[in-house]
Amino acid sequence: MAPTPLPLEQMAGVGGYLPAGQEGGPRINTMSMSVLIDFIIQRTYHELTVLAELLPRKTDMERKIEIYNYAARTRHLFTRLNALVKWGNSVSKVDKSSQIMSFLDKQNMLFVETADMLARMSRETLVRARLPNFHIPAAVEVLTTGTYNRLPTCIRERIVPADAITPAEKKQTLLRLNQVIQHRLVTGKLLPQMREFRIKNGRVTFEVKHEFSVALTVMGDSQSVPWRLLDIDVLVEDKETGDGKSLVHPLQVNYIHQLIQARLVENPNALSEVYNCLHYFCQSLQLEVLYTQTLRLNYERLDDNNITVEEYVPGVKLTVSYWRDLKSELGYRLTVQSDPSEIGRPLAVVHVPSLGAKESAEVADRAVRSEHLSMERLIVHTVYIRSVSRLSDLKLEFQAFLKDVDFNLQGTPAILTVPVLSPCLRAEQIHITIDTHTGMFRCHVPKHLDCPITEEMQEALNTDRSKLPSLLSELRYWITHRRCEKTLQHLPATAVDTLTFLTLPEQELLQQGRHKIYVKLHRHPNIILVVQLKEKTTMANEMEYTFHLGFVAFQKDEADVIDDSAKQLVSVVAQPPSDIPKFFTKLMRLIEFDTFVATHGPGTEVDAPPAKQQKTIFPAYFIPELAHVVAMCDEKIPFMNLAQTLSKHNIPHSGLQVEANATSLVLKILALPQPGKSATPSGQQPQQGAAAAATTAAGETKPQPLSGSSAFPKIEPHVWDDLMRRVLSISVRSQTNKNSQVRIWVVEFVFYSTPLQSCHPKEQGSRRTVYLTYEQANHDFSKTVEELLNDWSKIVYLYTLVHDFAEQLKNKRLPLCDMLVVKSYSYMNLLLGYGPKKEVSCNIYWSVQSHGFRLTFVGGMSAVNAHSMMRDQLAQHLNQHHSLTQIAQILHETYYPMSSIAKLPVLPFLGIPRPQVPVLSFCMLAQSPCLMRLTYQAVYCLELRFRANRQLSIRDGASSRFERNIIEEFTPIQGLKAFLSKYVDESAAYRGRAPHEDDNPLSPMGMEDNYGGPSSVTGVSAGGSSPFLGAGMRGPQSPRDSGLRFPAPHTPPSSSNPHTPASPHPSAGGGGAAQSHGNFNLTSPPAPHMPHPSPGGLMPSSPLNPQPSPHMVHSPGPNTMYMQSHQDSPFTAMSPANNQWPGSPSMPRPSPRPGQSPEHKSTGGGSVGAGGPDRGGARGTLNRPWAGATPTLLTHEALETLCRPSPHPNKDINVTDMSPLERFLGCVYMRRQLHRNIQSEESLTALNSTEPGVVLFKVDGLQCQVMLNQMHMQTLHLKITQLPPPPDKPTFQLSPDDLLVIEQYFDTRVAAPPYRPNSLHSICRLLNLPAQVLKDFVQIMRLELKPEFGGDQLKWTVQMCMRMPPSAVPIVPSGNACVVLGRMKILFFLQITKIPYNGKDWKDSPSLVLPIVYDITTNLTQMAERREQVPSPMMTAASTLLRRFAEFNSQQNQCSLFPAITDLLTNLQLATDMPQPPPNQAIGPPVGVGVGVGVGVGVVGSSPNPMMPMQQLQPQVGPQGQVGPGGYPQHGPNPGGPQ
Repeated sequence: MAPTPLPLEQMAGVGGYLPAGQEGGPRINTMSMSVLIDFIIQRTYHELTVLAELLPRKTDMERKIEIYNYAARTRHLFTRLNALVKWGNSVSKVDKSSQIMSFLDKQNMLFVETADMLARMSRETLVRARLPNFHIPAAVEVLTTGTYNRLPTCIRERIVPADAITPAEKKQTLLRLNQVIQHRLVTGKLLPQMREFRIKNGRVTFEVKHEFSVALTVMGDSQSVPWRLLDIDVLVEDKETGDGKSLVHPLQVNYIHQLIQARLVENPNALSEVYNCLHYFCQSLQLEVLYTQTLRLNYERLDDNNITVEEYVPGVKLTVSYWRDLKSELGYRLTVQSDPSEIGRPLAVVHVPSLGAKESAEVADRAVRSEHLSMERLIVHTVYIRSVSRLSDLKLEFQAFLKDVDFNLQGTPAILTVPVLSPCLRAEQIHITIDTHTGMFRCHVPKHLDCPITEEMQEALNTDRSKLPSLLSELRYWITHRRCEKTLQHLPATAVDTLTFLTLPEQELLQQGRHKIYVKLHRHPNIILVVQLKEKTTMANEMEYTFHLGFVAFQKDEADVIDDSAKQLVSVVAQPPSDIPKFFTKLMRLIEFDTFVATHGPGTEVDAPPAKQQKTIFPAYFIPELAHVVAMCDEKIPFMNLAQTLSKHNIPHSGLQVEANATSLVLKILALPQPGKSATPSGQQPQQGAAAAATTAAGETKPQPLSGSSAFPKIEPHVWDDLMRRVLSISVRSQTNKNSQVRIWVVEFVFYSTPLQSCHPKEQGSRRTVYLTYEQANHDFSKTVEELLNDWSKIVYLYTLVHDFAEQLKNKRLPLCDMLVVKSYSYMNLLLGYGPKKEVSCNIYWSVQSHGFRLTFVGGMSAVNAHSMMRDQLAQHLNQHHSLTQIAQILHETYYPMSSIAKLPVLPFLGIPRPQVPVLSFCMLAQSPCLMRLTYQAVYCLELRFRANRQLSIRDGASSRFERNIIEEFTPIQGLKAFLSKYVDESAAYRGRAPHEDDNPLSPMGMEDNYGGPSSVTGVSAGGSSPFLGAGMRGPQSPRDSGLRFPAPHTPPSSSNPHTPASPHPSAGGGGAAQSHGNFNLTSPPAPHMPHPSPGGLMPSSPLNPQPSPHMVHSPGPNTMYMQSHQDSPFTAMSPANNQWPGSPSMPRPSPRPGQSPEHKSTGGGSVGAGGPDRGGARGTLNRPWAGATPTLLTHEALETLCRPSPHPNKDINVTDMSPLERFLGCVYMRRQLHRNIQSEESLTALNSTEPGVVLFKVDGLQCQVMLNQMHMQTLHLKITQLPPPPDKPTFQLSPDDLLVIEQYFDTRVAAPPYRPNSLHSICRLLNLPAQVLKDFVQIMRLELKPEFGGDQLKWTVQMCMRMPPSAVPIVPSGNACVVLGRMKILFFLQITKIPYNGKDWKDSPSLVLPIVYDITTNLTQMAERREQVPSPMMTAASTLLRRFAEFNSQQNQCSLFPAITDLLTNLQLATDMPQPPPNQAIGPPVGVGVGVGVGVGVVGSSPNPMMPMQQLQPQVGPQGQVGPGGYPQHGPNPGGPQ
């Protein structure tokens, strides 16, 4: 059985629990309810723990009984607790009553205690309380007279003293007594030691210094009256061991006082007796103090070997010995004793061996006859005098073999300094002193405490001093070594004592010994400097330095063979690491320096005396000769190596020189070879061709020139001579980089002016300098020379261009000065500025790696340099023709069109054609300096050719230029010709051709070339002219012209933009540089007998493009892997197909007449301008699919209008500005996607249309027609016609107003920017719905377009999503069409936004995206919910409203879709404390730009469309239109919203 716990009343600490402050109160047995509950819980838990431990050991029946008993007890206990808690609800009244009773009891107790205290006072305290009888007469006398005369007279007689004598009487008495004492002293006998006394106040005081002071007086003026001893003061004291206490006890002083007083009676020499007694006592006390100090000093600080008391006779003498380790006959000791011959003299000090009288007296005066009695001071001073004496003797011995050396003996303790070198720092001198304890010599060098020679020298000082000369010489060499190390610590060198020689060299200089030191140069590992040290014969303390330069090699062992090149003065290039490191050194050659010549060069007089005004004093440890020689070697060795390398390359130079004022070393190069003709190093076979230029010194092969590019620029003799005349000097110097501390070569080219004057302020003088830098860290001087020659080639090749360009720039007939400005020409780079403000720049320089000229473009402050897109094409053109004039002309003529093209967006978009695949909006693909291709969304392609006279031609790039096929990767742009014709400038265009010519379509090749095909715009190759240089000087344009044919434009296979396409076809054949015909055009299609001509023979040529390989398969870019992995991008291989053009006849059409001029065909369909849409035949022709293949001639202004962002033509569509070209291509793309959608959807029926460019289809009961706006061709319009119902089956008909709403919704919401094809899927699915259901969707569209139709009851605005927004419940993937039909149910999404009130802004209004499901069969409208996702409270509230509407909907025969949505917009309430939505349901501001419907307002929000371009995400805040019903503004259309 488990132990039965005690009830709560019997538990310890419970019954007696007293709250604080209530110990004396009436409520004693109380406790807190929380404590009671805590006790009950602990008791229950304790019993349960005990049961858990005991029950497993019992039977089943016992366990059940125990569990039942536990449950019964616990239930009974908690029942009582429950009752107590219920009773506690009314405990407040009980507490109030209890407090009242306690207060009354306390007051009652106070009354009782007061009565008891009063009774006790009346019975006990006040009984004995009585007043005394007052002494009235005494009080009256004191109060009236102030005195009391009634005291007894005995008090005055016994207690009150007699009156003292007056001060005058006292003074008279003391003066008389002083006279008596003075008379006694004059008449008596006084010792000389007691001549110092003073008489004052009737007493005489005698004082003996350092011994005692005694005061005496006389008691009368008679001679027989003895002296009276008044006071004795002992002046002997111990300040070291006395601890400030008196040395004589007061009892001893009293005894002496009594003794002396007894001897003063009837003694004729009383004062002498006083002195003798006190003097003997004080001397004995002094000896005792010295003895005690000696013992204490020996015990605490010194031992018996240092100091010992040999003899002590109290009161007589004390003998102490010291320096016991020194072997002396007499030993060293001192004796302090009293003078036996004369008692009155003080203590004396006797020294053994004896000192001079002067020194001995000085010792006694310092230690004994002073106020500070100290044995330690006595010994210290004695030792100091002994040390000075011994060091003086040693000094004489040093002077015997060190002549003319200044020795110094000074200091305490005494130190003898011996200079070792001259000059010599005090810290480098030998400091010799004597150990005060032992008396032994000690020596050290303070600056070199680790010197090993000092120990030997110290031993020699104490034993055999004959070794001192040799030890001093060794120390002199050792300190000189340390001086060398100190001198080299800030130089790139390290001093070592030995080298690791396998076999010691035979030279005597390199033998073992301290007479030399090796200096390793950090930058030259195979060169060492050997410094020979020698003492001067005339002055032993001075050193002579001799320098030798050694060339060493490193080997692993004796069998390691060393190359003979190590013997030359060339630094070793870092060798590849081997398995066995080469630790051992082998000397190859040794050269001796002439020290005087090395240290007395120009500006390097090392030992010259400094000028008077100079106060720079080098420290003694600095060796200027060594520092100069090391610095000279470190500086000159690289120059010597470089000079040898230049000689090996047959480059003449003047040798190493010192510049004026000794500023630096310089190596003058007399001439550099002409690039391409540089001599090879001696001992090597010359290499021929480009391979020699492509091979570096290290054996690596540089990149070869691009295939198809011409050879290196030809250096004409007159150009080379002009450059040589301008070269004034070529100097090579060495400097140190301040940042990295790396030594570099600085090559300075000095030129006389330039042939090309620039506007740079630093390039206005006649002296032009070019600085080139090269690193020295690798010790590869051949590579340095190669780099120098490469940089020289940059200067020469660029000068060849500049020389010809400068002459043409001076030609006033060429308007080059108006086209550009030369910003800078530094012989290495040419910086040209062009553009309207000449703020964009082009940097031209020669690249050694690519063996050609390179161009870099930099924009200005207000303009972007768009020529970066065709950087490689311009560089290739320059490398082919080597003409800066053509480059300048091309840059000037193409600046405006390229700037216009750069304004087109190049951002990647999602949702085209798939939601998760990004596609570039526009991609610029440069093929030549005058040919540019633009791809739009990887579907359409435009080909732009820049022409002279501020014109360019545009054609459809999907049409092949060489065959009657369409390039597979692109789609023809239908209506392109008609769209471009609206921007044709009639005044600038040529006379157009007749409309009937369009009925017989020509080959694209024939149509294009007369407009400036590849050959007419590419410049000069062999006498031909560029369209930019001469627009009216072309050759014959006939198709039968016998002009030469060249390969088509082709981008270089390397170093080009990967997005740059090349010609669509492979080419064969070589270049036409040697041809003499000036017109490279190909205007006619192949002859009838050649239906499929060879591409290689038909490709027009362009000098701006390189010659492709004869077997090269064309691809737009060099990266084939990229093209294979992106099949949907425009960068896949554009191989021509064999299919016919759509809509073109199968037979080839005849070419234009041979005699026709380009003016006859220039406009094409250009006669149809902006004001001529009524010409039906021309418009039909312009809309033909193949019409875009014919080039359209536009001006630069027209291209700027096409590419510059502008507002949308439809004012109801409020979107970010977009270029007309992008809007047109977007509409064409949407129309194409609609056509494909009609072909793939079974519910849509395609109809044939007689008008080109019109999509005609029908759905159930509706006929739809989608067309471009022919006024500007930048918007798509939907025209819906309701078909008549069949007579046997009447159907529900939509009203004309409903059809108008659908058309308006299509125009402003579906076919508007951003153009997304999935919006077409959604609208097509809505049109296919039954008419009754479509009617409700039309009502929602109307409510979105015109929210005022909803009235004032609506609290939310509605917007129908055409594409899946990312913020909605992920039922459909984001970006896809979000209108889904299936199983007679319709899933669509609505975005609702709370209408702001009380002055709030739209951006602060919450927004919801609701998935709505409408069941056509059951006519139910409800929310679509996912089971695994927890809906937000707002979503739950919306779902509840829809379910409630479905329950109480009374109109069952009417579609419930629109009424349910209206009820939701009216009754949905917004909670004040709305919780955070789940991640997949964002509650925020309205979606898109301009949520709601209406005109002119834009509300900022997060777009549900992930494919929206960044230009359309800019916020447009603020009401701009009218205020609709209900007080909220009308919203503009939202094409960028969830559609």
